[in-house]
Amino acid sequence: MLDSIKRWLGADSPETPSGYRELTAWSQSKDWTLRGVRDIDGFVIDGQCGPTPWRLEWGPSQRPYVIGQELRIRAELVVPRDLQALVLNRELMETMERAVFDQYVEGVQTRIDTTTPPEMRWLVMFPKLSGTELKALRDGYGALSNIKPWLQQWLGGELTPTLAALPSSAERPLVLMVGRRRLSLRTALPQADAASVGAWLKLFECALRAAQRVSIAELDLNTASTQPSMFPASVLPAEALRR
Repeated sequence: MLDSIKRWLGADSPETPSGYRELTAWSQSKDWTLRGVRDIDGFVIDGQCGPTPWRLEWGPSQRPYVIGQELRIRAELVVPRDLQALVLNRELMETMERAVFDQYVEGVQTRIDTTTPPEMRWLVMFPKLSGTELKALRDGYGALSNIKPWLQQWLGGELTPTLAALPSSAERPLVLMVGRRRLSLRTALPQADAASVGAWLKLFECALRAAQRVSIAELDLNTASTQPSMFPASVLPAEALRR
């Protein structure tokens, strides 16, 4: 699967910064803490969005669909324990779906294993929002969740216009993901500087605020869906894709 994804995305060699002086000064100006990561070219910043702590990491990719250096940001959420939601750019969604097809249909494999990233498993487990439901995001993004009303509320405010304003790029995978009561953002970032890191952090904090505004009390949690978007449960019979 890794080879399949890398073949679709390509593998450019990223350039990396020689030091973190600018980033350190920027972090200190915000009262955040930056520290380097031993033995790799990377760093960690701990900060807050209002009262909510977040952690930002930049370093070698931990996902097969991000080539080179990866930016990761995460924060805890007060949401239903079983909530799983995913928003990602359409180019990446289509690439993942092709990889799943190659792995589990052309490869005659019938079950998703635990080495497959959860965001790829969710693509075949949960239904996606339609183009009408995605509204301004329909051309550039895909979105899915096991609790559809939560996802629609999350995208119903400032997050949708913020995402829609981002320039589309097939070389810049973007994933916003809610799972295990945690919001996370992943994207490719070959070079880390205060301007680029700050821009992605601004998007993450927008997504965080939007998630915190979702009214859990107004949701019908019985609408949690296990109806798959492509296959039943974790079983991936070839005939399901050929229908």
